[in-house]
Amino acid sequence: NCSNSMVEEGSTLLRRMEISVAEAEKRTGKNTVNMQEIFTVYLIETRPIDAITEGHNPAPDSLWRRYSEFEILRNYLLVTYPFIVVPPLPEKRAEFVWHKLSADNMDPDFVERRRVGLENFLLRVASHSVLSNDKILYHFLTEEHRWKEVVYETGFQAKADSRIKALSATFRVKNPDKRFTEMKHYSDELQSLTSQLLRVRARVADRLYGVYKVHGNYGRVFSEWSALEKEMGDGLQSAGHHMDAYAASVDDMLEEEEHYADQLKEYLFYAEALRAVCRKHELTQYELETASSDLISKKQQREELATGMVRTFSFKGMTNKLFGQETPEQREAKLSLLEEQIVQGEETVTEKTVECEEYVKGAWVDMQRFKEQKDRDLREALIGYAVMQISMCKKGIQVWTNAKECFHKM
Repeated sequence: NCSNSMVEEGSTLLRRMEISVAEAEKRTGKNTVNMQEIFTVYLIETRPIDAITEGHNPAPDSLWRRYSEFEILRNYLLVTYPFIVVPPLPEKRAEFVWHKLSADNMDPDFVERRRVGLENFLLRVASHSVLSNDKILYHFLTEEHRWKEVVYETGFQAKADSRIKALSATFRVKNPDKRFTEMKHYSDELQSLTSQLLRVRARVADRLYGVYKVHGNYGRVFSEWSALEKEMGDGLQSAGHHMDAYAASVDDMLEEEEHYADQLKEYLFYAEALRAVCRKHELTQYELETASSDLISKKQQREELATGMVRTFSFKGMTNKLFGQETPEQREAKLSLLEEQIVQGEETVTEKTVECEEYVKGAWVDMQRFKEQKDRDLREALIGYAVMQISMCKKGIQVWTNAKECFHKM
């Protein structure tokens, strides 16, 4: 129920607690089917902020979590807060990579980027006015061993299973809410455009990698050539050094590129979360429409029974004519059962109407919050990416300016 969860702005967990995912570590252990496996664990560190502001500097509380535990936490949040665009987790396996980069999920660079992504996920959740006040989140950050029992006791798993079934079922809403239809369309577009952007970026990264490698070849050729020349030797060797230094800087540059790609990927996965909120609204709306039409049909049956008139031609009506009418007692029993069902139906329609209104209210507030956050983040990421590309070009110009100086001195 979203109304109970709403808390005033500013009382988020992040204002009370410092949270970081400090490091990642490879471990070996037995999995559920008793086979040896290698997996990565992440160290979560937390410290109360009031202790820091009072001048104490306590050692942080720390615990280790696997990626799969982050997944459990996120699934719990999805089920408990269906009206919220829940922040996504970083990718499990590297996607949209340029082909020179390892897509191995044990690769140190990938693990490091995932550590950053998991920290980002926790900071997003802990700064959300609703999600951050959830007790299960607090347990996740502070209780190493009891946490799993506590989260499974909420019964979220059964709800998660029925949610997946319900969301993948096909149903048609008679009166769809235009705002949610537009938002769903928007999330499809966001996903499509972000993935196109990531594909282009991977191609550009490939081409850049080629350019840097060509400079490595220049460096090798210049230094080999310098060994043959007496007067020109120093100039060629210096130019070769500049080329080598430029070629060697490719790894740092592409690692930085991946960081920008990860910021885009976050919004690629956010599109899915946004769509889930829209889909859940459709489901709530569909349940309300079904309950309403069920109630109308029951009322019609009552009217027919009470007046003894069957409005529409039915096989049952025909058999009644052929084999005689029901006894008054049978009709009375049927009527009282219908009365009960109508009372229940009216309660259901009222409940579903309130649920739908609450959902729309909560979801709309959160979608607007999400849009503002997205505009801010993507603007920042794209400007950062542009600045990086410009500085790379400047570095290239500088290398050739330096080489030109070397050639002048020859």
